[in-house]
Amino acid sequence: QVELVESGGGLVQPGGSLRLSCEVSGKFYNVVSVGWYRQVPGLQREFVAAMVSGGGSNYGDSVKGRFAISRDNAKNTGYLQMDNLKPEDTAVYYCHASVRKNPGRPYDDYWGQGTQVTVSS
Repeated sequence: QVELVESGGGLVQPGGSLRLSCEVSGKFYNVVSVGWYRQVPGLQREFVAAMVSGGGSNYGDSVKGRFAISRDNAKNTGYLQMDNLKPEDTAVYYCHASVRKNPGRPYDDYWGQGTQVTVSS
């Protein structure tokens, strides 16, 4: 069983910063990629950022220049550094990971349970 455990959410003032973590645990070979999505109740889940093992990254237009994705392969953990937070960033943030369970096999997709980020004055 592969599980994604998220942490780092909370309440922050506009202009403040938070760092989210996503640890991949369980039985697997390697983590191919990590990504972050966010969702407000009643709205469609929105792409935030993604990063492959080689270091390439992509960001949603609304967070470019403010958010930065990274990963620690030794810890099987992905991170999302969020700076200059705005009230419109308020959402539940979900971690996504593509995980290869066995060498040479296609990867499987997993989602974390989400962590609440609230930006308010």
